[in-house]
Amino acid sequence: MNQAVIKAIVYLLVGISVLLIGMKMMSGSLKKSLGHRAKKFFQKTENRPFLNMGFGALVTAGIQSSDATNAMVIGFISAGAMGIYQGLCIMLGAYIGTTITGVLASFSSLSISLYFLLLAFIGTVMMFFTNDRMKNIGEIAAGFGLLFFGLAIMKDSFKNESIASFCQTLFSSIDFGPLLFLIGVILTAIIQSSSATTSIVIAMVGSGALALQDGLFIVLGATLGTVCTTILAAIGGDTRGKKAAWAAFILRSLSSVIVCILLDIFKKPISVGMHFFAIEGSDELPIALFTVFYNVIFMPLLLPLVKPTIRLMDKLIKERENPALASTVKFIDDKMLSFPDIAVSQVKKEIVNMYSLAQENYNRALHVLLTNDDKEIAAINETEDRIDYLNNRITSFLIALSSKVGSYGEHKIGSYYHVINDIERIGDHAINLLELHKQLEENDLHFSGAALEEIESFNKVVSEMFSLAETIFTKKDKNLLEQLHSLEDKADNCKTTYFSNHYHRIINKECANELSPFYSSFLTDMERISDHLDNIGFSIVDPTGLDEESAEKKAYIK
Repeated sequence: MNQAVIKAIVYLLVGISVLLIGMKMMSGSLKKSLGHRAKKFFQKTENRPFLNMGFGALVTAGIQSSDATNAMVIGFISAGAMGIYQGLCIMLGAYIGTTITGVLASFSSLSISLYFLLLAFIGTVMMFFTNDRMKNIGEIAAGFGLLFFGLAIMKDSFKNESIASFCQTLFSSIDFGPLLFLIGVILTAIIQSSSATTSIVIAMVGSGALALQDGLFIVLGATLGTVCTTILAAIGGDTRGKKAAWAAFILRSLSSVIVCILLDIFKKPISVGMHFFAIEGSDELPIALFTVFYNVIFMPLLLPLVKPTIRLMDKLIKERENPALASTVKFIDDKMLSFPDIAVSQVKKEIVNMYSLAQENYNRALHVLLTNDDKEIAAINETEDRIDYLNNRITSFLIALSSKVGSYGEHKIGSYYHVINDIERIGDHAINLLELHKQLEENDLHFSGAALEEIESFNKVVSEMFSLAETIFTKKDKNLLEQLHSLEDKADNCKTTYFSNHYHRIINKECANELSPFYSSFLTDMERISDHLDNIGFSIVDPTGLDEESAEKKAYIK
């Protein structure tokens, strides 16, 4: 092997690396900009298949990664915050949105693509700005520039006569569409990016190392290979997430295999037809547009098959519930959905059940922190699992119930969503207190007597709020709201005053400075628990329970 070939191979590998780095930078920065908005979009969409598909396409076109969108959706489904049907519609839309990367990569065939490389320099300069927004834009621009730089290096490498001849001989000897399709599936499953596979194929076709008709099969296989990432995201998760991932795989397999067969039968006329979209004699754009046409045409056609596929998954993938966790549910059952009014009242009882577990865990965790009694740790972790299980179970029940109640019931269910979220967060803060105990033990640190007295004093305020919030929620007693909010203000003052006292104890050498981060964490957790309890009480007049400016809440705060 001569020096020129070795150099070309090295450049090819470097080009692929630069391409992947550029895509990762661009995708990561776009996710930072749009990821949190994407979550809000998904949470607001209703069970309208085309609307959900449109949102999936729009968000994925923005964050440049169907894998990221689908992983987010799988997370929502596993948590019970989204139905499988809605999630699958969004995922089908994501497959449309991800084609934008291939279209952008195909612009490397244009004569002006040289100037796109300057974005790498401009973006790098912007990344040194102190403004976070400018930094983020800089990362996107730099990633975009690196994407084109990687493509340019790869295309130059493929122009080496030995490498081009090797690729042409290899793929012409295969000359079997389904096998090329399989290569696309495997390659994408390995690098976990259909956009990266498409970009590599675009570089090969643009340099003449790969024929257009062979490239079509590989990029088609890439559209199926990307679902492997979705399946990986669902491994170890909730059964619903697994059902959604495998349903997406079946739907995607069905469409891609059908198109693979059609492409194998009509590969010459299809290749000739796609060649009409060539720019400046290059077949790079036709490769990218083929994935666009395939997804835009076939993903909507799959919508009628979504529900039957979900039913199939329900039969094939059974729920494997832990009997101990399942026994935590005491008041709700799916059979109650036929009687919405009864179901709504039973949900309230189940929420109170979840609330009592969170209060129980708070008391246990505080006891461990104050007494160093490790006997309660196992019970705390077990109860946290029960709280999480109830959170998922109640959320799923509310999703199913929401379509069966009137406007008044919808308002109440909306309020319940926020309440169980607040309860779940209280449970998390109890675990934070337990972690705080472990960290203190590991560092052989102990709170001073004065600090322990303050902790007890803070606990009295929070314990009173626990009792008051439950009474308000169960009896809808609006007369107690002002008292609850007054206690929440008192909790805020406790946090400020007690940390100030701690600071003075350090100055007077009555307390170790090393305790500062731990005591600050404790005070923050206690203050946030009080916030969540305040939200739970005010949920009877304001669904969000937390907006100080809302007219409903102002009416009860003097």
